[in-house]
Amino acid sequence: ERMEWGQGQLGLASSPECACGRSHFTCAVSALGECTCIPAQWQCDGDNDCGDHSDEDGCILPTCSPLDFHCDNGKCIRRSWVCDGDNDCEDDSDEQDCPPRECEEDEFPCQNGYCIRSLWHCDGDNDCGDNSDEQCDMRKCSDKEFRCSDGSCIAEHWYCDGDTDCKDGSDEENCREPECVPLPTPAFPPASAVPVPPCNLEEFQCAYGRCILDIYHCDGDDDCGDWSDESDCCEYSEEFLDFLVPLGKRWRNWDSGSAMGHCAQTATSMCTAEQFRCHSGRCVRLSWRCDGEDDCADNSDEENCENTGSPQCASDQFLCWNGRCIGQRKLCNGVNDCGDNSDESPQQNCRPRTGEENCNVNNGGCAQKCQMVRGAVQCTCHTGYRLTEDGHTCQDVNECAEEGYCSQGCTNSEGAFQCWCETGYELRPDRRSCKALGPEPVLLFANRIDIRQVLPHRSEYTLLLNNLENAIALDFHHRRELVFWSDVTLDRILRANLNGSNVEEVVSTGLESPGGLAVDWVHDKLYWTDSGTSRIEVANLDGAHRKVLLWQNLEKPRAIALHPMEGTIYWTDWGNTPRIEASSMDGSGRRIIADTHLFWPNGLTIDYAGRRMYWVDAKHHVIERANLDGSHRKAVISQGLPHPFAITVFEDSLYWTDWHTKSINSANKFTGKNQEIIRNKLHFPMDIHTLHPQRQPAGKNRCGDNNGGCTHLCLPSGQNYTCACPTGFRKISSHACAQSLDKFLLFARRMDIRRISFDTEDLSDDVIPLADVRSAVALDWDSRDDHVYWTDVSTDTISRAKWDGTGQEVVVDTSLESPAGLAIDWVTNKLYWTDAGTDRIEVANTDGSMRTVLIWENLDRPRDIVVEPMGGYMYWTDWGASPKIERAGMDASGRQVIISSNLTWPNGLAIDYGSQRLYWADAGMKTIEFAGLDGSKRKVLIGSQLPHPFGLTLYGERIYWTDWQTKSIQSADRLTGLDRETLQENLENLMDIHVFHRRRPPVSTPCAMENGGCSHLCLRSPNPSGFSCTCPTGINLLSDGKTCSPGMNSFLIFARRIDIRMVSLDIPYFADVVVPINITMKNTIAIGVDPQEGKVYWSDSTLHRISRANLDGSQHEDIITTGLQTTDGLAVDAIGRKVYWTDTGTNRIEVGNLDGSMRKVLVWQNLDSPRAIVLYHEMGFMYWTDWGENAKLERSGMDGSDRAVLINNNLGWPNGLTVDKASSQLLWADAHTERIEAADLNGANRHTLVSPVQHPYGLTLLDSYIYWTDWQTRSIHRADKGTGSNVILVRSNLPGLMDMQAVDRAQPLGFNKCGSRNGGCSHLCLPRPSGFSCACPTGIQLKGDGKTCDPSPETYLLFSSRGSIRRISLDTSDHTDVHVPVPELNNVISLDYDSVDGKVYYTDVFLDVIRRADLNGSNMETVIGRGLKTTDGLAVDWVARNLYWTDTGRNTIEASRLDGSCRKVLINNSLDEPRAIAVFPRKGYLFWTDWGHIAKIERANLDGSERKVLINTDLGWPNGLTLDYDTRRIYWVDAHLDRIESADLNGKLRQVLVSHVSHPFALTQQDRWIYWTDWQTKSIQRVDKYSGRNKETVLANVEGLMDIIVVSPQRQTGTNACGVNNGGCTHLCFARASDFVCACPDEPDSRPCSLVPGLVPPAPRATGMSEKSPVLPNTPPTTLHSSTTRTRTSLEEVEGRCSERDARLGLCARSNEAVPAAPGEGLHISYAIGGLLSILLILVVIAALMLYRHKKSKFTDPGMGNLTYSNPSYRTSTQEVKIEAIPKPAMYNQLCYKKEGGPDHNYTKEKIKIVEGICLLSGDDAEWDDLKQLRSSRGGLLRDHVCMKTDTVSIQASSGSLDDTETEQLLQEEQSECSSVHTAATPERRGSLPDTGWKHERKLSSESQV
Repeated sequence: ERMEWGQGQLGLASSPECACGRSHFTCAVSALGECTCIPAQWQCDGDNDCGDHSDEDGCILPTCSPLDFHCDNGKCIRRSWVCDGDNDCEDDSDEQDCPPRECEEDEFPCQNGYCIRSLWHCDGDNDCGDNSDEQCDMRKCSDKEFRCSDGSCIAEHWYCDGDTDCKDGSDEENCREPECVPLPTPAFPPASAVPVPPCNLEEFQCAYGRCILDIYHCDGDDDCGDWSDESDCCEYSEEFLDFLVPLGKRWRNWDSGSAMGHCAQTATSMCTAEQFRCHSGRCVRLSWRCDGEDDCADNSDEENCENTGSPQCASDQFLCWNGRCIGQRKLCNGVNDCGDNSDESPQQNCRPRTGEENCNVNNGGCAQKCQMVRGAVQCTCHTGYRLTEDGHTCQDVNECAEEGYCSQGCTNSEGAFQCWCETGYELRPDRRSCKALGPEPVLLFANRIDIRQVLPHRSEYTLLLNNLENAIALDFHHRRELVFWSDVTLDRILRANLNGSNVEEVVSTGLESPGGLAVDWVHDKLYWTDSGTSRIEVANLDGAHRKVLLWQNLEKPRAIALHPMEGTIYWTDWGNTPRIEASSMDGSGRRIIADTHLFWPNGLTIDYAGRRMYWVDAKHHVIERANLDGSHRKAVISQGLPHPFAITVFEDSLYWTDWHTKSINSANKFTGKNQEIIRNKLHFPMDIHTLHPQRQPAGKNRCGDNNGGCTHLCLPSGQNYTCACPTGFRKISSHACAQSLDKFLLFARRMDIRRISFDTEDLSDDVIPLADVRSAVALDWDSRDDHVYWTDVSTDTISRAKWDGTGQEVVVDTSLESPAGLAIDWVTNKLYWTDAGTDRIEVANTDGSMRTVLIWENLDRPRDIVVEPMGGYMYWTDWGASPKIERAGMDASGRQVIISSNLTWPNGLAIDYGSQRLYWADAGMKTIEFAGLDGSKRKVLIGSQLPHPFGLTLYGERIYWTDWQTKSIQSADRLTGLDRETLQENLENLMDIHVFHRRRPPVSTPCAMENGGCSHLCLRSPNPSGFSCTCPTGINLLSDGKTCSPGMNSFLIFARRIDIRMVSLDIPYFADVVVPINITMKNTIAIGVDPQEGKVYWSDSTLHRISRANLDGSQHEDIITTGLQTTDGLAVDAIGRKVYWTDTGTNRIEVGNLDGSMRKVLVWQNLDSPRAIVLYHEMGFMYWTDWGENAKLERSGMDGSDRAVLINNNLGWPNGLTVDKASSQLLWADAHTERIEAADLNGANRHTLVSPVQHPYGLTLLDSYIYWTDWQTRSIHRADKGTGSNVILVRSNLPGLMDMQAVDRAQPLGFNKCGSRNGGCSHLCLPRPSGFSCACPTGIQLKGDGKTCDPSPETYLLFSSRGSIRRISLDTSDHTDVHVPVPELNNVISLDYDSVDGKVYYTDVFLDVIRRADLNGSNMETVIGRGLKTTDGLAVDWVARNLYWTDTGRNTIEASRLDGSCRKVLINNSLDEPRAIAVFPRKGYLFWTDWGHIAKIERANLDGSERKVLINTDLGWPNGLTLDYDTRRIYWVDAHLDRIESADLNGKLRQVLVSHVSHPFALTQQDRWIYWTDWQTKSIQRVDKYSGRNKETVLANVEGLMDIIVVSPQRQTGTNACGVNNGGCTHLCFARASDFVCACPDEPDSRPCSLVPGLVPPAPRATGMSEKSPVLPNTPPTTLHSSTTRTRTSLEEVEGRCSERDARLGLCARSNEAVPAAPGEGLHISYAIGGLLSILLILVVIAALMLYRHKKSKFTDPGMGNLTYSNPSYRTSTQEVKIEAIPKPAMYNQLCYKKEGGPDHNYTKEKIKIVEGICLLSGDDAEWDDLKQLRSSRGGLLRDHVCMKTDTVSIQASSGSLDDTETEQLLQEEQSECSSVHTAATPERRGSLPDTGWKHERKLSSESQV
């Protein structure tokens, strides 16, 4: 027996030696290790005697005739065929040593002389035959790929992921084992000894601790490696068994009654006649006996099996009678070769030999060739012919009849043949096989958790989609570039683009096991099979117009394939009668293709070019093929197929997936040979397709461009088409479908709601596409607006949607616990429901509004409800302790029990309005009964075969019901109960059922006219009244019987984190109602009520807001939006019109007006965690609880005065607090001591009221009761306030309960201590025990009159914190920060203030703007809105009205007027990273810090002249800078050296003020204090500026602190020459140390600019100004006087515009040149020119020296790329800092830097991404100390910083202003400088970058940025 692929892998370890003796030839050892011996003379006789041709290998065969060519393999071909380009010998020997043929220009010359298309070169396919076209360089892997050792590329994240993705396994080599998972050991230690991390909810934990996905538990596969995931599997989910294996036989050794070999048999089973009983007692199919497979798991089904098959000889051998195989040529040769003479017997028609034959005589009688063999004539034929039976004549061989002789088409001719290919294919050089035109084929396959691509001819292996649940079926649409797949865990069909993007659901409902998927690429349709629903369905590619195509006689449809060109569907069915079927694509013409010798027909594919189909059978382990009509069926591969699942075909190859080997394999599609493993060690390969355009060839679209004129679906049918309708829609013409359904059966199935149309005959159920249906129970409908209503007992909601699923909305979602019954009153548009959890019956409008409780007493698990509007009654079932059926008026009047006996579980109800009957189903009695509407004439309709009826409905003459146990929908005659039918079966979780129709009887009602006169609800009631009015829950009806009171008078209102609810105390029952505030609440905690205006106030600690709204939910507004952290307590002073609150985060108690204005901090000291707060306005007291480390209960005046601790012992978590004014008691709830206690208002007479209470939180009091919320019970409780007795439950099942208040709006408010005129106070009037006091908002002092306040503080700090600007008053001692309400703040860094106009100026580096605004937030405007990159520093010259700023991104210092006009660059050379900036207008000085590679502090005049370095030693990161104008000193902070220093204005007398600060950023000075912001401590601190002592924290716990300044009347004083009339300058006036200058902006404006003070030149003529051009984009603006950029002007132009007098006066200077103001005399033109030339010469020399020293090139083009580095951690997101790649000390590993390298032209960049707050702000002192230790590597790091600037600055314009030569030159210069600087180490240089850069990430917009 020949060994096939697969068996060879299981071959013998060593083959036995065979010895046949000298007279015999030893054949090759067979796969089974058997030896075959033949006579020695049979070797090389041209006959296959061994059966494997081993006796003929290497033999020299007889010479061919002179007319033929002798091939190397012995074959003879015509000599004319040699070197014709065709491989006629089949070993290519006829094409060897041929003269080279000239290939065309578009051809590739193979080494063997063939010519192939150039496109085929390096496409992964061996087209030449000698593989010379595939000798290609390996492609480069991308940055996101990993290169395997064999050169292939895989996704980078597959490296060391536990999966072998490289073919050679190199991606899993040298991988570290995960530290958290202990490795399995032979003896497991006890659980306590080895800590095993817990697995997630969706994971299964193996015995040794490993976590695998839960779906792999009990899937029949050893995923754990120790079988622990399969050890307890006695039941498998049906969902997965559908794909584990087909139903007939489970995985490996499964059958329908067993649960794998790991499950113990509990009892000896009895086997049927069609089963075989194993030794173990298990039963397997009888047909599996002796099938070569161990199905019993003990091999007993394979024992005692006789080997009945005879040994099969090869096709060119003869089988002797004795079983021996000899070559065919030995027949009738006169020799007894068989040994039993059977080869010479008469039965073989052997002729007697005469011995007279001779080839020389008449050619031996041969027609073509004659040869002598052992003395006898043997005739042979030329190639292309074969010998006939007479042994002499030859006839033509029909090569086309031989399978696979040609790939596709074949034409036979006399002695020859010709192969041809279908459209889209081309013959290969062998002239027999066809190659598909187009791109390289890709195998696309589902891998359960992902979808992957593999190139079959190479090792490329990529991921298309990942993070999938359970992807099974797969197909693609090549033209639209879409991939579709089904997921049997999600029960969805999804699609995505072929690049993996845009994933979306196509079909999301009504699927159970969608195992097959096929795309009609011609007509754009999607077909799928579902073995769970036993259907084949079709839809558009987007899932629209879905239709059940086939549903009858389907069991388990699996694979599906389409032939759109022929309009045919093919599918496999592995049910009890396995078969392969076909039909037209419209479902017609259904026929069986194959139904024999099938068991598990899994995969199916169509070879469109070959017009055949191929399929795999996993049980028979075979791949078969047949024509498309099922004829000529043949096995292609029948060995080596453990468990094939899916198959595809391309060109001459088959590709299939195998579950057992977890591999993708290939073989020749004709012979099954050349088997190869394409990919193995896969996760779980499922469906597979070949992604190539020729797999979806073009075809005629029968539907054309107009969808065939069809309104919905156009489906191909043969060569025509059929218009079809979506499931359930009837056809109203040949092309049109009805737009809606008239009648359909509606039923709930827990997870979905379905309909069965009665408009069509198929009765297929169709899922209504609804979202988030979790446990639907009750149903009803309203045909007037086409709505379907349902209840969901998982989400506790009532929802509705249109019958087609559109317009879905929740109508009731609060205060529901188990809504089990639902009924629509279609007359008054009301919705009735029962709630078995709350034991209520309620009603509302159909949109859920005006909800009210109808019946709340004596209900015990009400279930179904129906209404009868004609009579005005409603009926319901109750299956509690005393089951009954009741009725009452639809307004709850006249309630009575109508059935109370012989009931157990009364479920469904239905009314026959015609016969006035009430029907019900009883699941306990197992009956369906009926009676009159009054309960009389009771009768059993159906009393048998009703295991568990649930839903019930009537329509026409039929009654319909659902049954839980039979899982079916059935019907019967409604009068007799006979004629029972089953509409649907095998439906799990069936619930309610109704028939939707449009013939409900009309009923006249008084409610139809003006709502019956009712203000709210008008309900039907029994005659004679016919209706009654009622009110929403909690509101009473007034005495007129029609009008409701405007709202609740007495009520509880409580917060529930995500909503606010009210419980009315006006009515006899407790029902909570949601306050309908139209916002999203996140964490609502505290609550208060203003009964006077009817408003509720609440705090949200997640949104950090205090808000208010009317009690009806309207007029929502936020009153406090800043400065809040965790507002736990809130109290409304309705008398004094104030709101008070506590904040646990800031530890403050504050007060404000009811609209949030005039906010003031009352208490800020000695608070730990203030929570509840209550007010006693009449007494002037406020009380609060503090549950900090020392819990206490305190009291103070309502103005914060007279503070006293009342109780501070035996307190744990004092939560709720309330005041009983009537009995002068203070009550509180303690969640730790589990008590509610009371005491006098001074804390005396403390006693316990209620104990234990589990976890009380909110506490309130009204009348004689106390109420509290409890976290543990999730309930509201009530007790007597005096004794704590009579505890009752008010409302339960309320998770998230927080604060609660009891309100009685009828109670008088009391007397306002402040009277009607606010007590005469200008701002706040606050009660206190002795009266009241006037107060001012936070930070503002009260004037001496004790009544009025200043509008703002006099002296205060102003600081920025990214998204806010705040102030801290220095006039008051509380140091509370107050937000300045400036809008649109994103990332504010620098600040300054103009005391003249009272405006704050700030930079926002997210928007790249400089803005200003008033301190009240108004008049915000943009001052500078373009040309900024990173504005780090900002300074206001309050005298000259100028604005100065530094730009780190452009390395410039600029100035403008305060309004942003007259913008001018002052300094742009020798700046490396300018940061802080400060001005001294009185002295004319400008100061700034620079933290570049040589950190320094510099000074210049205000015009940028006389620049001087003040400090350049012992500096790290000089961040903040401020001036002390009184002591004439500069102060700065160093964030690297962690200290604050100062020096005089010349940089002398330097001293360290504070030597240990964490990470200071900015600082300022006021009086004797230095204030600074600190990033690490997140605080503002201060010290004495003289001694550096008395360090204090001004404000703590502030995120994102940035700049800080002082606003004070004493701060901005002094004047200079520019202070009066701008110094006479037309544009800019700059004061200097001894004089001042006028200057012009860089970009001229419409006004003429003069450089002479007081002189306004005339406006230039229109012809003159055009020559003046602004600064060019790539021209760096430079400093004044030295290298100011000027526009060149010819002498004639100057003379034409400038008179001699003007020249003498200096009026001919350029507009952008600053000229010192002289005492009025002009310079002679010659002196001016000479002076200018001298200055220019000096500047050139200086510039040359500087260039030699620094070798830096600056570019300030605002449009260039952002290749700069900036302060490492200002940004809110990750920052990029670009440096040269250099070795770093080990400490760099602790800086949380992530490095990424990438090529950029000829130089390398590295990005260091720094995450804010991880390391620099971590608070770990050790990290800061380590960072400082980097100073030891100063020299090398200095060199590195110098090198770094090449990358970050000089190369900036590599794509814009430098060509390749210039770039290379710059790089060489930088390298030379690096080598020279290396030796000159600066002692104070640090080894890490400074810290700045707050810009958000921007998208790269140019090549240089990329």
